[in-house]
Amino acid sequence: MFLPLPTPAEMVIWDRETIQTIGIPGVTLMESASREALDVLLSEYGPVRGKEIFCFVGAGNNGGDALAVARHLTEHDAEVTVFHTKPKKNYRGETRTNLKWAQKLGIPLKYLPSVDFSTLPQPDIIIDGLLGTGFQGELRADTLDLIRTINRMGDKAFILALDIPSGLNGMTGSPQPEAIMADVTVTFQAAKLGLAMPGAARHTGMLDVRTIGIPRQIREQHPVRHHLISQMAMSRIPTPSHDMHKGGAGHVLVIGGSRGLTGAPHLSALAALRSGAGLVTIACPGGLAGPVKACSPDIMTLPLGTGVEWKPAMMELLEKELPRFDAVVVGPGLGRTGKTVDFIRAFVAKCPAQVVFDADALFALAQNAGLISELPPTTILTPHPGEMARLLNTTNAAIQNDRLEAVNSFVAKYAATLVLKGAGTLVANSEITCISPFSEPNLSIGGSGDVLSGVIASLLARKMTPIHAASIGVYWHGLTGRMLREDFPTRGNLASEIANMLPLAAKESTC
Repeated sequence: MFLPLPTPAEMVIWDRETIQTIGIPGVTLMESASREALDVLLSEYGPVRGKEIFCFVGAGNNGGDALAVARHLTEHDAEVTVFHTKPKKNYRGETRTNLKWAQKLGIPLKYLPSVDFSTLPQPDIIIDGLLGTGFQGELRADTLDLIRTINRMGDKAFILALDIPSGLNGMTGSPQPEAIMADVTVTFQAAKLGLAMPGAARHTGMLDVRTIGIPRQIREQHPVRHHLISQMAMSRIPTPSHDMHKGGAGHVLVIGGSRGLTGAPHLSALAALRSGAGLVTIACPGGLAGPVKACSPDIMTLPLGTGVEWKPAMMELLEKELPRFDAVVVGPGLGRTGKTVDFIRAFVAKCPAQVVFDADALFALAQNAGLISELPPTTILTPHPGEMARLLNTTNAAIQNDRLEAVNSFVAKYAATLVLKGAGTLVANSEITCISPFSEPNLSIGGSGDVLSGVIASLLARKMTPIHAASIGVYWHGLTGRMLREDFPTRGNLASEIANMLPLAAKESTC
């Protein structure tokens, strides 16, 4: 369900321990990587006999991979030229070894600063081995010019990037400021963290992960923090038994609703039902019970008092009812009045274990950060970037500039599980950070977050751990958005349609 996403530094540890502790030579790993890259090229491009192929080679291990690929390509009768960025004497280690082998085989080697590309033929294929995952900072002017040249040639050529497109940051997936626009990227052993970040896909093209022989023992002894939520998440949705009853499927309570915001708790409740909860009840001010229910016979209500405003005293009524629910969502459409904030303070003091804090409940928590420390460690918070900014007392721009840092800094301080919504939604606790593979415009609609909170709560109600309930809920929500794109390619779907599509998404993923 969770695929490792090593950072560049973590990948260095895997390589080093494989070579030094296990004793597998680095040149063996490089040979494995190059053969996997060749297999990807032949699978995606086809035969290369007689094709003009340019291999761009940096001085690091990435360049060594490219040199080894060049050697294999000559065995397939391709017309291969290697362009190296440094003088040959500056190459070291396994990369130098592969450079010497290429020389002995008579593969043309050209030093890039002396190359005039206007005198060379248009290549059919380009192998990008300029910069690896460890590249940081901004590109030097000469490297930036070279990447632009390669991308221009790439308009009429197939580009295969090795491990990561050159110019892309291995941590953030951002171009610095530009990067190779590959048709296919083959990455070795595991996708690197930056490759899973939103925006990286326009540079990677199709991403193919190939193993190269890093032993499982090394990977287990040196676990990584970041993981990609995979399609296996859908197989973890609880399977109904033939003799199950509604009580066995969990009873979800949604706490929310205020004047003008009665649709939010309704959407959350609808999503909880559509994702498998057996029973769903909405607790709201008594005067809003009708609009919140919205004539839906499937959703029950728990009226609190007779007015339309939230008050701290409502917690006394609610507290007696909480034991009969398996999971709670608090916040959709709750409102932000002073008394609403006071109600949340009263709720936190009596907070049950399985609670999803969303929307206006997060606003209330941000008014008193100390409340977050009082939450049970099984709590889940689901902020969008603006709400996250309030929780961390910073700006929306700061959150979006480094979403990973924002999430990791939060879970280092608080015990709760965090879901930072947006393109490439992040799910994290103190031990692991998981990344959604989805960036779906069809989810960018009011009420979409309410739907997500309902899905997560329905999974919590069926005895899932917070990190699994949040991760599976996020994946399911994202997959639903992708399916809606087929019927609504320019958007226009409603949040209720996201909820109603949930069962179909679950069905399609198991077919």
